[in-house]
Amino acid sequence: MNPKQILLIFAARYRIALAVAVLTVAIAIPVILLLPRQYTAATTLVVDIRSPDPISAMLMPSSMGTQEDIIKSEHVARKVVKLLRLDENPAVKEQWREATGGRGRLEIWLGELLQRKLSVIPPRRDSNIVTIEYTAADPGFAAVVANAFAQAYVDAMLELKVEPAKQYARWFGEQSGSLREGLEKAQAKLSAFQQEKGLVAKDETVDTETARLAELTSHLTTLQGQNSDARSKQRSSGADTLPEVLGNSVVQGLRAEIARQEAKLKEMGLGENHPQRKRMEAELAELKVKLTAETKHVATGYTTSGSVGRDNEQELQAAIQAQKKKLLELMTERDQLAVLQRDVDAAKNAYDAIARRYTQTSLESQANQTNVFRLTPAVEPLEPSYPKRLRFIVLSILGGILAGLGVAFLWEMLDRRVRCVEDVAEMLQMPVLIELQREKMSRRPPALPPALAALK
Repeated sequence: MNPKQILLIFAARYRIALAVAVLTVAIAIPVILLLPRQYTAATTLVVDIRSPDPISAMLMPSSMGTQEDIIKSEHVARKVVKLLRLDENPAVKEQWREATGGRGRLEIWLGELLQRKLSVIPPRRDSNIVTIEYTAADPGFAAVVANAFAQAYVDAMLELKVEPAKQYARWFGEQSGSLREGLEKAQAKLSAFQQEKGLVAKDETVDTETARLAELTSHLTTLQGQNSDARSKQRSSGADTLPEVLGNSVVQGLRAEIARQEAKLKEMGLGENHPQRKRMEAELAELKVKLTAETKHVATGYTTSGSVGRDNEQELQAAIQAQKKKLLELMTERDQLAVLQRDVDAAKNAYDAIARRYTQTSLESQANQTNVFRLTPAVEPLEPSYPKRLRFIVLSILGGILAGLGVAFLWEMLDRRVRCVEDVAEMLQMPVLIELQREKMSRRPPALPPALAALK
């Protein structure tokens, strides 16, 4: 069916189309005028989800979709009921009993009713502004409920920030008490060990004992060298050739005197039985006896000093062993002291960390600011949001025209008529060979023949 056929159909059936359009508009306009008016109040909020929380982020929502879900949640709706005290209204209670028979909870039923007329407009791209709209028959009630939803949403966001902080603060407080008790026990154990062993936290005592051990070891090494040298001398030569004997002044004097007496005896050349010779030989023999006695005395003293040196060496070795044992015991005590000190430090670090977290969460639990700010409050609307009468009337006129055209077209399909050449071709399924045009009739009456004109 081509446009020409359609236009011919509408031209032939225009009365039906017009009647249907007029009837539709006549019915729609009274209905539009009788529709109950609905008023929509709107409030806008700014949600700052990009700036971090001043104390900690913890459970704060971080997406605009989550913000919209929170506003539409049952939790926020119940808060609105409490803020407006709708559950205390006797008329509302009676309506609830009639609707539910007294089953369920009144605040939940009211929250569901309020949610039906609630509308949340999410922000545009790169925007943090959320719009809350509420529609009601009373413009004042619509504004009050919209503002109540905004306030309940702010309160809910504050709860999301404060309630977890309160729970963490309680938990950190409990942990702080137990950790403080553990720290006190560790400190008491450390103090008792220090008092028992007479130790202090510093290491001067260890350094002193170590230096004493090094000094004893050095003395032992020197003494061992001296004793070894003396034993070597005693094994390599006799007592007369000992350096100590040769260097003795008495021994040197006696030897010089003996040498002088022997020289004098030779120079005198006296016979063996000469009294003077006998006297000089007796003196010489007496000097030799004194030399031998002095040499023996010096050698005996040297041997005695060697024996004393060996005794001193043994004493030094015993002192070194005792010093080593004392130093090892002291170092063992120091190690135990270090372990106890590490326990105290670990307990103190854990307690300090928990104390800091407790202070932080305690401050956060007392916060009264959120990342939601009310930009514009809802005011009582002056014009209804529904119905838009002019728009609805225009739509009803357009709908009536479309309905009239549709009815006219349907009527034509039920009672098909031939209105043009294309209709004949479609009906007969044969091509049209020639089309005879109807001669147009003049509105003036035809001229009379001459004979009739003469009779006239």
